[in-house]
Amino acid sequence: MPPNIKAEGLPPIPASIPDAVAPYGQFRQAILLGWHPTKRAMLIATAFGNTPQIHSVAGPGMDRRQLTFHKDPISTAGVFYAPDGSHFVFRSAPSGGDMTQFFRYDVATGKSVMITDGKQRYGVPAWSNKSGVIAFDSNRRNGRDQDVFVMNPLDPSSMKTVLQGEGRWTVADWSPDDSELLIVQLVASGQQNLLWRLKVATGEKTLFTPMEPASWRVAQYAPDGRSVYAVSNRGGETPRVWRGDLATGAWQALTAEDEPVESCVVSPDGRTLAVVFDSTTASRFELLDAKTMAVRAAPKLPAGQVVGIPQWQRSGAEVGLTINSMRTFGDVYSVNGRTGAVERWTSSELGPFNPESLPEPELIKWKSFDGLMIPGLLYRPPARFTGKRPVIISIHGGPDGTTARERPRFQGRTAYFMNELGVAILYPNVRGSYGFGKAFEKLDNGVLREGAIKDIGALLDWIAEQPYLDKDRVMVTGASYGGFMTYAVAEAYGDRIRCAYAAAGISNFISYFEDTDAGRRDNRKTEYGDPKDPAMREFLTRLSPVTQVAKLHVPLMIAHGRKDERVPVGQAEEMYRAAKANGAPVWLIIYEDAGHDRFPVTVANNNFHFYTYILFAQTYLLNAPTTAGTER
Repeated sequence: MPPNIKAEGLPPIPASIPDAVAPYGQFRQAILLGWHPTKRAMLIATAFGNTPQIHSVAGPGMDRRQLTFHKDPISTAGVFYAPDGSHFVFRSAPSGGDMTQFFRYDVATGKSVMITDGKQRYGVPAWSNKSGVIAFDSNRRNGRDQDVFVMNPLDPSSMKTVLQGEGRWTVADWSPDDSELLIVQLVASGQQNLLWRLKVATGEKTLFTPMEPASWRVAQYAPDGRSVYAVSNRGGETPRVWRGDLATGAWQALTAEDEPVESCVVSPDGRTLAVVFDSTTASRFELLDAKTMAVRAAPKLPAGQVVGIPQWQRSGAEVGLTINSMRTFGDVYSVNGRTGAVERWTSSELGPFNPESLPEPELIKWKSFDGLMIPGLLYRPPARFTGKRPVIISIHGGPDGTTARERPRFQGRTAYFMNELGVAILYPNVRGSYGFGKAFEKLDNGVLREGAIKDIGALLDWIAEQPYLDKDRVMVTGASYGGFMTYAVAEAYGDRIRCAYAAAGISNFISYFEDTDAGRRDNRKTEYGDPKDPAMREFLTRLSPVTQVAKLHVPLMIAHGRKDERVPVGQAEEMYRAAKANGAPVWLIIYEDAGHDRFPVTVANNNFHFYTYILFAQTYLLNAPTTAGTER
């Protein structure tokens, strides 16, 4: 066990488990970070050691050259070269956790230096077009509100406040002449935000979107400075591409309501839009004429999900993007901006395990308690496993945001459960999940929260009706919001599941609101409800798993990061004490150097994390230690 881990109630991990799972953990992921401003070269992130690092790739299929050798995990958001290519800025949280800082990497020397104070959190930076300045948000003023700042990374003392506001603000883009910023105000969790124009010189801000319940994201100035492109679900159920006129303030929808959009980025010459459409189970990438919206090219990319936001080369010749699929954890591709021709830049290692040996996931639906149809994905084990198969129900995090759903994706180590233990994996998209319309997203807000728990109860009914699934061998697991759901399901349906494993989950909504990152409290109220309201406080108290712990009688494993600011570690410790006093078998794992994002952070942590996951499932789901290759 790594020295940075605190564990209680766990038995020793048999040496056979690391040996058995080894072939399933030797895969890598490559993520596009940004193009070089003058060369046909990219920055990507991939891991060859304990944490992902930044690499340079000089062309399609060429070697990855490692640039950073940072001891702490590096954030993959907002890593771009300065306009002259002499340096780039990246973010990392010293000693783990969520308190991300800025570091400047100098190309000439190969050295990195921290350029922020190390005391507060710094958000994703946006580079100016010409002046070599970055704009970003930070809570450095009071640890709660996220103000907007600008700074020259070559002179950290140049940092100055442009906007001092209340709540959460982020920077979307610079205007072409660098005179103003497009900033986002988060009003109500993932369900409402606003776009503002902010004058850099004076700090004067002007509202640019209607004051109505709609989400605006991936906002970007057109190169001519006359309009803004953004993705929004304004006036409908699904996100579309919109164009806003900077002179009149009028907005026009450019894509159809029945073709949901994930992202849209405009080419440097303003003539082409690179649009990622959401086809439910996969992304569809197209190049569209910015004036007519006619399809210029439909590149033949591998089926899968586009990870993050595509990026145009500064010359406009190509668009870069990352794709995750059933067969690869993530690889980087480029698309010719004129012809749509595709080139693959990375071919990440998959290890000795062949993912082609696993069946494709099945799209399933089941009727919940109120007649609502709930979608999900079922991954069956190979056909050599006969008879009714044990099931792991894995509930995604969120509950809101564009990543709060399940789509077909690379299974990584989870494939061990299917390929070696014959376990079926079921991923539900309970009410509140993203990607099924605005109304569906709101069905779990406030006092409606219990509906999502009942969706899992209905799923257990569905499992019982399937001749190939074993209703008497079901495990529930999830992280973050999925961790809360795991606690709640284990209490509500403990007579129908064998065990539960929760990571970074809320166990007490009242103490959660008291202890969570101060900048997140207000926007969480839209999703969960305001504990200051007496009626809602009573509901949240009753909903909290620690309140219902007397109903918990199944074995429970709890994992959490000590440096988690979103869901503080006290949530795990409180649940552990309550469950242990109740007499239920409980395993507790605290990762001292991990926060909430990218949990549990390091390779060593991930290894231990998965070994205990397997041991827990073998002990309580399968009832007997099982070695790789044994069919049950």
